[in-house]
Amino acid sequence: MIVDDLPLSRAEVDRAAERRADGLAPALADPASRVLLVDDGGVLTDASGALVLLAPDQADALAGGPVPSIDGRGRDDAAADGADVEAWLLLGRDDHGSAYLARRVLGRRDAPLAGAASDVLVHAGATAPAGRTASLPDGASWSSLRTVGAALTAHDAGLATAAVALDSWHARHPRCPRCGAATRVVQAGWVRACVADGSEHYPRTDPAVIMAVVDDEDRLLLGHARAWAAGRWSTLAGFVEPGESLENAVRREVREETGVVVGDVEYRGSQPWPFPASLMVAFVARARTTDVVVDGVEVEQAAWFTRDRLREAVASREVVPPGPASIARALVEDWLGERLPEHAAF
Repeated sequence: MIVDDLPLSRAEVDRAAERRADGLAPALADPASRVLLVDDGGVLTDASGALVLLAPDQADALAGGPVPSIDGRGRDDAAADGADVEAWLLLGRDDHGSAYLARRVLGRRDAPLAGAASDVLVHAGATAPAGRTASLPDGASWSSLRTVGAALTAHDAGLATAAVALDSWHARHPRCPRCGAATRVVQAGWVRACVADGSEHYPRTDPAVIMAVVDDEDRLLLGHARAWAAGRWSTLAGFVEPGESLENAVRREVREETGVVVGDVEYRGSQPWPFPASLMVAFVARARTTDVVVDGVEVEQAAWFTRDRLREAVASREVVPPGPASIARALVEDWLGERLPEHAAF
């Protein structure tokens, strides 16, 4: 199945969770440890698009600059070797037992605007952290995981996906949701503990369903969201609500957005999607009705496509399909029975 070929779905990294309680010092002291730089959804890649993996001291020098605290006074939380624990994440280990880490670039990220559409945040491109990094290695550049994910190996995709997801979680959750006090990083970047009440808080993952809706004529239902650029179409998707099964979330989202009633729902695969913290769970859904009435709020247009119609629309640039790193693209290509052109993507 095409979904199985997605690098972001085949994260072949030993996460070595049992080593998190040891903290950061052992990994940072090991010259064999390798570090990727992560900043606001972007990772450092070389000219070929592969991750740039550095020694800990190299990564620290490139990230550069003082590490701020949420109260502006600077941080004093440190590992045994003096490294700031807010800046480092232990991602896992290689086949020889050496550590993989991420070094966060801190201090330049603006808080998301209140009310900003999530789609704007998801699809924003990565930029060089202004004033925060020294000269990059020859051929290296900052790349958005969403853009470069399809080109990464499964191993590198696993490292980058975890790093981007954790970096985003730390950036958005500096305070305790129970009492509002500051939190400190423990467990090598995988837990935040409240300094006031001692409660522990863990990275969140929000389940979302994404579905290829197919009717009795084997046509595919695609939608165009109001927030998207003209011509961009994709499969329908939505977040799972509390107390709701995945299958019922599929049925509810399709009916809410397009008025189409769905019956049978079949699971096809999943994909971590750290923009900022989703797990996309993919299905093929069988339509019981075909009349389309869009909600006009999230979905502006929706239409049924035959295979020939979709091929023509993509070839003419009338339809811009999902990017090759996404499970939405995999669902479309799985139904189509062939790959879409590499250039055809948003």
